[in-house]
Amino acid sequence: MDYKDYYAVMGLPRDASLDEIRRTYRKLARRYHPDVSKEANAEHRFKELGEAYEVLKDPKRRAAYDQLGSDWRAGQDFRPPPDWDAGFQFTGDAFKQGEQAAFSDFFQAMFGHGGWTGAAGFRPGRDAAGGGRGADHNARIEVGLEDVFNGSTLSLQLAIPEYDTRGRRRDRVRKLQVKIPRGVTNGKRIRLPGQGAAGRPGGHAGDLFLEVHMRAHPLFQVDGKDLLLNLPITPSEAALGAKIEVPTPAGRVDLNIPAGARSGQRLRLRGRGIPVPGGAPGDQLVVLQIVVPAADTPAKKALYERMAQEMPFDPRAHLAG
Repeated sequence: MDYKDYYAVMGLPRDASLDEIRRTYRKLARRYHPDVSKEANAEHRFKELGEAYEVLKDPKRRAAYDQLGSDWRAGQDFRPPPDWDAGFQFTGDAFKQGEQAAFSDFFQAMFGHGGWTGAAGFRPGRDAAGGGRGADHNARIEVGLEDVFNGSTLSLQLAIPEYDTRGRRRDRVRKLQVKIPRGVTNGKRIRLPGQGAAGRPGGHAGDLFLEVHMRAHPLFQVDGKDLLLNLPITPSEAALGAKIEVPTPAGRVDLNIPAGARSGQRLRLRGRGIPVPGGAPGDQLVVLQIVVPAADTPAKKALYERMAQEMPFDPRAHLAG
């Protein structure tokens, strides 16, 4: 997917005011409108301008786009950084499917289906009481494995990026206390009723949806409700078997290594994965990694040479033609 430099498309500096963006779009749209333009690439340019304007005219979309930074260049291969929108609160006014289809893959990845604008799937409407319901808001938060394993209450600061009409950005900081349910899975959304945008007089506020993402852990990898742990073992432990103490999120437990264990072999600790409310917990999978001691002294080198003589072994025998 190619990165789109919307400022370059419109020939504007990154600190352009909203008035400058509007004036420039009107001027360029007249120039490249396919019905009147004689430019060879008029239709393509007109579509590019429409997409750029759709982002830069909206303060929240523009703020989200600017979160990516200014180091990207048009046409570069682009994948959104995994934490580009963590801790930022954005409005949730989703585009209609037809509107999304008119724009590039880059736009849809950032702002369309699956992006932050569409996460709530809600367009502001009217309450039964007659007032206008406020827009739903979305934010992405990062939690630790311990928060998921035990449940916790976190103090969060969400930044709401905004632009004024002169193109000046400010981040409005919001503080929240949020209960993280025990066993919440990666990508799960937590709904906070009434914590979105305020409604018009007579209408209710929208909701705030927090999408949970788990921070990388120094020991464990998360696979659904299961956990993976890479466990280094010695050649003698692999050959002879051993009882080894291994860490789990709930504390250390003993694990029996079978004799003749192989590197990459998986052993299962049942029920030691992520708890699932009302269901069976996940498992912890222990992946064995045989670590060979270095032959860094004459005595160790001599021992390896003796092993090679007394224990002839060809691990590549199965590769013979």
